[in-house]
Amino acid sequence: MNLTGVGRRYGRRRPWVLRGITLELPRGALVRLEGGNGGGKSTLLRLVAGIEAPTEGRVGGRPPRTGYVPERFPAALPLTAADYLTHLGRVHGLPRAEAVRRAADRLERFGAAAYARTPMAELSKGSSQKVAVAQALLAEPGLLVLDEAWTGLDASARAELDRAVVERTAAGGTVVFVDHDPRRLAGVADAHHRLAGGALVPVSAAAGPRVRIHAVGPPGCALPPDLAASPAPGGGVLLTVGAERSDVVLHDLLTARPPWHIRAVEELP
Repeated sequence: MNLTGVGRRYGRRRPWVLRGITLELPRGALVRLEGGNGGGKSTLLRLVAGIEAPTEGRVGGRPPRTGYVPERFPAALPLTAADYLTHLGRVHGLPRAEAVRRAADRLERFGAAAYARTPMAELSKGSSQKVAVAQALLAEPGLLVLDEAWTGLDASARAELDRAVVERTAAGGTVVFVDHDPRRLAGVADAHHRLAGGALVPVSAAAGPRVRIHAVGPPGCALPPDLAASPAPGGGVLLTVGAERSDVVLHDLLTARPPWHIRAVEELP
């Protein structure tokens, strides 16, 4: 997917929010955007997701299915959480039975199954945010756009969203995200850009905190997808991952069937 010469403004007399943005988003890439308040991050994400069109320039190569979590999710809808997700599944072209199944699965995954029959307007902010994340992942999108999607989630749901992001990129999807926590997915992103003065500036990839995991799997057991490792002295493998990703990796190893044995977890200097 490519954004070429993209500019955006609202009304003739208002200044440009974005101007001359050029950005390539390869398949399987995880891309982080940052910038000050009012700098145009949400506007750029809406352009990437196809929610808005640029005033000038073009956006090309967008995958057929896009998942988007906006900065402000419109929760006051006249539907229950399950009905809302099922409806969106149908909009994405899923058969009704599959839409119902995926709606239940996504709500369960993010800890909101108890609110499936609760009207959207009655959900708490945290529960509403879980539905927002669930709807973005419903159709296994080729492009996932997350605008402060972790805000309002509890620790378990935040970790699950981290895991979902890794799964999407491992499956060849592209993920573009903004988050106020600089540690979010630290050391995992393939590209990092900052919006300044309406322009996009690449940020040098500074190595964040790393964790080394010594794991031993059952004979013939392969690592979960998207993990690379080196042989460990005395048997097993060594994996070095970003600290913010380590919980996700440990969860995947411990819940594999059959599970891996974790011999040691070490923070690297």
